[in-house]
Parts: sequence; C-alpha cells; structure tokens
Amino acid sequence: MSEYDIYDAELEEIKRRKLLELQRRLQMEEELRRRQQEEAARREALLRAILTPEARERLANVRLVRPELAKIVEDNIIALVQSGQLRPPVSDEVVKRILEAIYERTHRETRIRIKRK
Repeated sequence: MSEYDIYDAELEEIKRRKLLELQRRLQMEEELRRRQQEEAARREALLRAILTPEARERLANVRLVRPELAKIVEDNIIALVQSGQLRPPVSDEVVKRILEAIYERTHRETRIRIKRK
C-alpha cells in the first residue's frame, strides 16, 4: 500500500464524515422548520378563533409595519384569553387598547439638543 493510497483512504473517510454531518444538519434544520410551521399554524388557528375579523385585520396591518409589535400583541392576547382575563371574541377596540398600552410602555420620546458655542 503506497502513501497515496493511505492519503486517498483518509480523504474518502473525511469526505464521508463531512457528508454525514451535513445530512444530519439538514435533517435538523428541516425538523426545526417543520415545527415552526406547525406552531405558526396552531397560533394562527387560535387567533382566528379568538379575534373578530376586524381585530385580525388590524393585527395584519400592524404585522406589515412592525412584525415584532404584532407578535407581542398576539402573545398578550393569547395569554389574557388563556388566563381567563379576556373573553373571546376579542374586538378591534380591545386590540387598539392593547396596542396603545404597549406603545405607552415602549415609546421613548426623542429629544435633540443643539448646543451652541
């Protein structure tokens, strides 16, 4: 067995291990993607059952502009309904009040000071 044969065998083994690792990683990513899709579908179905059409439309509009804010509002609504503090169907007015409350908590007024010499 020559030096090149050993080198080729080692190279083939490294390639095989890399391929297996890549396949495992792809399977894990696909599983994660599938779970996220299932969770999104469950969440959407739950929100569809909880919210009125007008409230869903408002959240859809908010999601277009600020997706992170829409998720926070959805999480709050789901938590309030599950804890019994809010009864379905949740109207557009309730969604507006929740949006206003979150805005008040998170909004920071920006001030610009100009210092003159």
